[in-house]
Amino acid sequence: MYIARIGDQYLVKRMPLSGGGHDSNCPSYDPPDELTGLGVLTGSAIQVDPESGMSALKVSFSLTKIGTRAPPNPGTNATDTIVGDAKKLSLRSLLHYLWQQAELTAWTSRWAGKRHWWNIRWHLTEAAGQMTVKGGPLSEILFIPEPFRATDKSAIEQRRTAALAPAIPPKSGPRKLMILVGEVKDFAPARSGHRLIVKHLPDFPLMLEEGLYKRLQARFENELALWGADEASHLIAIATFGLTPVGLAVVEDMALMVVAENWVPYESAYEKRLVDALAKLRERSVKGLRYNLSAEKPTAAAILQRSSQPMALYVVPPSADGAYEEALDDLIASRPEIGIWIWRTSEGDMPPLPMNT
Repeated sequence: MYIARIGDQYLVKRMPLSGGGHDSNCPSYDPPDELTGLGVLTGSAIQVDPESGMSALKVSFSLTKIGTRAPPNPGTNATDTIVGDAKKLSLRSLLHYLWQQAELTAWTSRWAGKRHWWNIRWHLTEAAGQMTVKGGPLSEILFIPEPFRATDKSAIEQRRTAALAPAIPPKSGPRKLMILVGEVKDFAPARSGHRLIVKHLPDFPLMLEEGLYKRLQARFENELALWGADEASHLIAIATFGLTPVGLAVVEDMALMVVAENWVPYESAYEKRLVDALAKLRERSVKGLRYNLSAEKPTAAAILQRSSQPMALYVVPPSADGAYEEALDDLIASRPEIGIWIWRTSEGDMPPLPMNT
């Protein structure tokens, strides 16, 4: 551990790349990367400097715009932000990494009622301060809306204008894009395309071209359905966007992630059951994220940090075939020191979670 100074605050932090060396019951314990989609990206798309702790990120999406559209990414579909170069981060993968590094995937029942947008934003901003993208600080191009208060409307708008300065289009040459992370309130029809309405940005819609909106609806159909099925869940958007000469914000590319009431991500109704059950435990759990991996690849849905032995929790989808089961066996065998709990959803209801011993 070491003491870090962030602004005018001093924080006790874990030394870079040392998470696996902590006791499994320690809050600084970090589950093995290879049990989630992070494993295949560490060392390639994500390069961590062990001295400074800074993460240099390679991304598959563009952060500049030439003419009327952003330059295409070679070998990828610019609107399919999850399938692409396995050695680079898609937009969704970047959101996953931010969420994980901000420790928003971790939970214990002792935190119930204590996680709100203001501290979500603070932790994301702190995490972004330890990352670089395309050679520059991620924090300089990341826009996360602050909690909106009508009494502070004027001051908030002034701070927003200053934060969006990098997206102001130059008189000539390519335009710089910024990255938005925010909670979706609604997608509203516009005269041309749609408007993305973000919570805490009531008077600042982001415009979506109709084709992008339709592709977004198709690509993230599951996330939108899960969000619609649970009133307490939140839909998180990450998007690249720029400003037009007349001051409109226009989305260039976008990805979505659904999170539970406690802001822990999930990707199926089965995982929602697991996340809800873990939310009631005093033991600390860490949700596993898929990053670039397809749904056909098994990952640990979560790690339960018990005092006796960490437990990897696996949720096997009903569509799993022999190849999936074989890959799951290999994944489990790769970390024999970690206990296992498996819910084969096609075989019945969720089994009881392992009790601490």
